[in-house]
Amino acid sequence: MVPLHIAGYEWLDWHLHADVVLLVSAMLAGYWFAVTAWRDRLPDAGRVSGKQVSLYCAGVLTVYLAAGSPIHDISERYLLSMHMTQHMLLTLVAPPLLLAGIPTWVYQGLPGGRAKAAANLLLNPLVAIFAFNMVLVLTHLPHVVDFALRHHWFHFVVHAAIFTTAVQMWWPVITRVPGLPRLSYPYQMAYLFVQSLVPSVIGSFITFSQSPVYEFYAEAPRIWGLSPIQDQQAAAFVMKVVGSLILWGFIAVAFFRWYAKEAADSKGIPWSEVEDELQQMGLTSPR
Repeated sequence: MVPLHIAGYEWLDWHLHADVVLLVSAMLAGYWFAVTAWRDRLPDAGRVSGKQVSLYCAGVLTVYLAAGSPIHDISERYLLSMHMTQHMLLTLVAPPLLLAGIPTWVYQGLPGGRAKAAANLLLNPLVAIFAFNMVLVLTHLPHVVDFALRHHWFHFVVHAAIFTTAVQMWWPVITRVPGLPRLSYPYQMAYLFVQSLVPSVIGSFITFSQSPVYEFYAEAPRIWGLSPIQDQQAAAFVMKVVGSLILWGFIAVAFFRWYAKEAADSKGIPWSEVEDELQQMGLTSPR
């Protein structure tokens, strides 16, 4: 029998990644505990909407697709473009879904004092965006990428770093926890615009390079008829265009929310009523 990866059916060649299964299982178990047993311990806990559960589960599914599906295997063995797709899922798709799916009241029982002061520092928008982009740049340096692809433990560290700092970066945009950083709609738009610049710079560098940037992918077996340069250009497209579209989608949502708020304020309409309408339109999530 011809192996699937040689026959060209890499999408069907699934491998069970026990570490990823344990990770997503822990994420789901933690969420179940938070919205059931943890909820009973909090005096002001609100409801958990079906939309929030769906968003969180979609975020967990995205993590699994990125780290436990053939996307992971192809990115580790063959294609830089799939490597970039994997990173996009871990940084621009999964974190906002997970954060949007966690009810605000879940954070009420967390410790205060120094822990809260540390959270305020780490989640400060300037600190968050700097940390994420610093990790983004460092983890896309040629020697770092080549080392990570040849050493599984270090690749895991890279994924943990980009995912953690991505959650940190998305926090001021997605969450509404009293006492912790939250950007107003105009600042969200500016913040996400700035965020769109660094990946575009990295993507441009990859696009205009006349030779393979990463030695590992230059030497990797070729699949799907893609040469190293074609694969590299596809990776740059994912990073620059697809990533920017995601960020600009959030910018558009922030703009319409801002416009709705300003219109409501000018007419003397309570903002809570506007938020209810936005929730019905799918432009915001329940608290």
